[in-house]
Amino acid sequence: MKEAPGGTSVGVDDPYDHVGRCDHLTDDGRCRLALDAAQGRRAAPRAFVDARRREEFACVAADAEFRDCTHYRVTTDGRECARCGLTALPLADRATNRRPLVEEHHLSYPDGETGHEITVGLCRWCHAKVHGSWARVDDDVSPDPEAVATREERRSRVLTEGFEPASERRDDEREEP
Repeated sequence: MKEAPGGTSVGVDDPYDHVGRCDHLTDDGRCRLALDAAQGRRAAPRAFVDARRREEFACVAADAEFRDCTHYRVTTDGRECARCGLTALPLADRATNRRPLVEEHHLSYPDGETGHEITVGLCRWCHAKVHGSWARVDDDVSPDPEAVATREERRSRVLTEGFEPASERRDDEREEP
């Protein structure tokens, strides 16, 4: 099983078994990284940008294996645990520094053997199990009872606190710029 740079398990044999669409791929099959770099909005190697420009910014993976692109990356949206399926809830009170229910978990590190960044979302409980034992990301498990209880406690708090959108706040409650 692959290991993180510190030697702990990442819970998979092959990170590429858990990947999908590249984060840089646009709906029309072009490379957003190269497009943004060409317009000065993002940094990317000049040779890569020039090669993509010659191909009208077509994604390398559109005609080949995504592994062939040195800038391929797929990162989690953090909405659901890839192992147990626990769904995340937004943090209602960011000021209390509560940890999110679902965290980013690296399967491959950008400076590792592939150079690709590959992450999935894992709830805090599954994350600890994967790093602390031989638990695997693709295990067929149910959410930890403590995870379900924490999610329900947050859901209850959201429902009882009665959030109101910024567009509906009174003028005297709005923050000054």
